[in-house]
Amino acid sequence: MTDDRDEGLEERRKRLSAELAERRKGEAVDAAKEMQSEESRKGMALGLKISSEFIAAIAVGFMLGFLLDRFVGTTPWGMIAFLLLGFCAGILNVLRAVGMVAKPRSFDGDDQGGKG
Repeated sequence: MTDDRDEGLEERRKRLSAELAERRKGEAVDAAKEMQSEESRKGMALGLKISSEFIAAIAVGFMLGFLLDRFVGTTPWGMIAFLLLGFCAGILNVLRAVGMVAKPRSFDGDDQGGKG
């Protein structure tokens, strides 16, 4: 009687081990999908950040040029000049965000490597 009981327990243990292995395999697949989704979200967030910074720089340049023309009276030239400056600033922001251009150094003395 105990042999039948031990065999039944051993059979249940093997079946449960197989189910656990299958479930762990499924969890690994789900974790891989989640990592891929997270990378996709990070890419989308970076793209939106870069595009909004680029558009904002152009809009600020346009508005500064428009206001300069309005108060000084140099009708199209201030807007054209500041629009081009805003475009250049937008390109520089995009290149900095992507990492192709180094960020400007601060002049507060922290980056002198302990000399002072």
